[in-house]
Formats: sequence, C-alpha cells, structure tokens
Amino acid sequence: AVRTVRARGIFMEHAAPEGTGAMAAVLGMDGEAVERTVHDLQGVFIANYNCPGQQVISGEKAAIEAAAEKLQEAGISRIVPLQVDGPFHTIMLQGAGEKLRKYLEKIEIKTPEIPFISNVTAQEENDPDQIRELLGQQVCSPVRWQQSLEEVIRAGADTFVEIGPGHTLTNFVKKTNRSVSVYNVEHVEDLQKLVQIGA
Repeated sequence: AVRTVRARGIFMEHAAPEGTGAMAAVLGMDGEAVERTVHDLQGVFIANYNCPGQQVISGEKAAIEAAAEKLQEAGISRIVPLQVDGPFHTIMLQGAGEKLRKYLEKIEIKTPEIPFISNVTAQEENDPDQIRELLGQQVCSPVRWQQSLEEVIRAGADTFVEIGPGHTLTNFVKKTNRSVSVYNVEHVEDLQKLVQIGA
C-alpha cells in the first residue's frame, strides 16, 4: 500500500509541468452553483465537493484566477488559494491516472470485508476490478467527499473519528450533518479519551 501511494505521488507530480496549475477553495456557495458559474470557463474544474458551502476548483493557473473573479461577482463569501501548483483531481492529470491503473494491475485487490465507499462514485463498491479502475480514476476525478459522507450516513453510520493532525475532516462532517457524533484523534491523550467514553 505504501509503495502504491508513493507511485501515485510520483505519477501526479510528473503529470503537469510545475507551476502551470492552481487550486482554490470556494466558500459560501453550493456545488451546483459553483458548477454553473464556472461551466463556460476553459481550464477550470471542480476538484472537491468538501461540504455544503465549500468546494475546491482546480485547473490552469490563469483560468483559476479568472474563475475567482467570476465567482466573486456571483456572490461567494470568499475564495482561498491553496498552496499547491498542480491541477489535481482534473482531467489534466489523466496521464497520471492511466499510469496508476497500469501499476495497479500488479497489485492484488481483494473483495472488501468492510463496506468501501469510493469518493469517485460516492457509492459502495465491492468488485476488485472496479475498485482498481476507480483508484486510477480518482487521480483525475472530483473528490465527492460530501456525497460520500452522506452515503455512509444513509447506510447507518452515526459516529466518525478523524485520525491525524488538524480538524479539517471533522469540520466537513459537522457541516454536512450535525446529527452525527464526530471525534478527532491527534494525540495519544485524544485516543485515551475516546476509549474512555466508549465511542
């Protein structure tokens, strides 16, 4: 798994010339409205559907700057440039996705024992060949995080635990559905508290 993640990073790094891409978080507008606003702009794509009121656009640097102006005119509350220089999760990384799919042909993928939700389809996927295909597509497709969360909640999940530094995903869950429980484990003490409450 670690070797595959490393290969994925290398393929993505070499897929687009350095400095030609950009990404920006769009705050205060739902996904459909963002799609409508940037629809006619060349070189701009929705890269992430994070939560209600927060999407990420990605693509060519100049096109993202033009999209920022158009989105501000359309009434977004804020646009935040991300500290990356690649057009991640767009068709501009299609070459990286193809290389990853070929790489994954050598990797055995078993039928999941725990439900697996692909953030390409925001649906449960069980077929190993389809999962392999989707892992390749994920590099150059929008991350449907909000829709994936909604699908997991529909399936009955009511408790989420974010493991790692920061609270970004915890905040996305809270903004997507306030009726579920959310915990963040950043330090050993956080894990101990989580165990004590039996979450």
